[in-house]
Amino acid sequence: MLDTRAVAAKLGDVLDPALRSLRNASASEFVPFERYGAPIEGMTWCPLSIGDDDDLEIYLLRLAAGAQTYPHEHVGCEQFLVLEGSLIDCDGTRIPAGTFARFEAGSRHHSTTDEDCLLLVIMRTPNRRLEID
Repeated sequence: MLDTRAVAAKLGDVLDPALRSLRNASASEFVPFERYGAPIEGMTWCPLSIGDDDDLEIYLLRLAAGAQTYPHEHVGCEQFLVLEGSLIDCDGTRIPAGTFARFEAGSRHHSTTDEDCLLLVIMRTPNRRLEID
């Protein structure tokens, strides 16, 4: 078994603090969710990593009880981890806290919640809002 403490003791302080970023994701950091042009009632978000070198988007998304997402299509893969509460997908599937979900490119849906819900979202390409003709 690797003795990580011994290796760390030999290496000493190898961290370059200039290469580390920290973000406090407190409730005060959440702002209205406006990704589809206008704020969605009951939804706020806290961008954690948007537009970095690899264009990976990571953010916290908070939905208040009764909030509903816009119907949308995933242009690229979207993944999220439910941290608190649960999300209810349009087919009635409940996605509870502790569940990791992945939606492939081309998938379409909308979701709601009947309790406060917090998600950690990871995606590369913004979703496309679906409109009624």
